Amino acid sequence: MGSKSFVSIFLMASLCGAIFVTQGVAAQMQMQPTFPGLFPPGLPVDLIKCWSSLFSVEGCVLEISKSIFSGKFENVEAACCKVFSTLDANCWPHMFPLNPFFPPLLKDNCACIVPKAPTHN
Repeated sequence: MGSKSFVSIFLMASLCGAIFVTQGVAAQMQMQPTFPGLFPPGLPVDLIKCWSSLFSVEGCVLEISKSIFSGKFENVEAACCKVFSTLDANCWPHMFPLNPFFPPLLKDNCACIVPKAPTHN
């Protein structure tokens, strides 16, 4: 039980650290962000569009967050899988920079839940 809590704390600290570093780098570049503190303009991938599709399904972001930290994908519902499967593969490295293996794992799991999901290379 102690190792699970250590891993959880470590993951949360890493996530927070990555967020603060990203914000610090953005502030040093002195660019005017579209949303203060979030995404600087001119990114090749429109992160707002990527995330907004997940936010369009109620509870989808929460389900994905839970599966990231638990490693269990069975709680992700079909509607969320359908939206996640339609995301452009260029969004994934920018949406999940700390775990590049997560999107393919979730996509494989979603392929079992949502048949004939479109593939984006």
